[in-house]
Amino acid sequence: MTKELIAAINAAKLAGKHARRNFGTLGAGQVRQKNPKDFVTAVDKACEELIVSFLRKKFPSDEIVAEEGTLEKGSSGRRWIIDPLDGTLNFIHNFPFFAVSVALVDENDEILCGAIYHPIAKELFSAERGGGAYFNNRRTRVSRNHKSHHLLLATGFPYRMYEHLDNYLALFKDMLLNTAGLRRPGSAALDLAYTACGRFDGFWEYNLNAWDIAAGALIVKEAGGMVTDFKGDGNFLKSGHIIASNGKIHAFMLEIVQRHFGLNFE
Repeated sequence: MTKELIAAINAAKLAGKHARRNFGTLGAGQVRQKNPKDFVTAVDKACEELIVSFLRKKFPSDEIVAEEGTLEKGSSGRRWIIDPLDGTLNFIHNFPFFAVSVALVDENDEILCGAIYHPIAKELFSAERGGGAYFNNRRTRVSRNHKSHHLLLATGFPYRMYEHLDNYLALFKDMLLNTAGLRRPGSAALDLAYTACGRFDGFWEYNLNAWDIAAGALIVKEAGGMVTDFKGDGNFLKSGHIIASNGKIHAFMLEIVQRHFGLNFE
């Protein structure tokens, strides 16, 4: 295990411990609305500060980018991408499905390592490029399901970008009719982690940010799965549109997504 992955894991656990300790304790003054249907809490901010401080001491020449505004330049060409609390709305409502996500990418946006920590369940998902994926320090693999009527998929409902809502709802209906079931728990990072360990057979969503998906995308790949954008290419970090699967059903998912969003969706 590289020192970078060890750092990602320790940073995620450090912030996760803080989130777990403060779960269910938010007061009215600790929640702020950033944009319509987009919130930040004092816990998000504190978790981000913990992670940034930890990584800055370990890797002073790396750039650090985090959801709640941190942007620290670096000279190494590498960039840490952080979501200090993915699933903030769940956290606010005391719904115990949220995670800390930490990833490192190189100058070519290749994901080098990533860690996702689910504080309430104390579950850790991690991977480094070429080293396999791990769930609580044991190797993990994607599911083997390939029959559509057995599939359990996850997605996220759009909450910022509504101009494609009709396309999304038609896609949702199509997926619902052609699988065993769909879930929308509210944390893209954990949806990807659950795909990596076989709890979900696949996941799709559009208009996400790099910090939502960087760590999870690598973990899915290293667990034997497949991750693409809606075009079937590898530009999901830039576009924010992602399909992740166990590989066996990727063509099936991609075909349905493209049926509703087309090949030129940006």
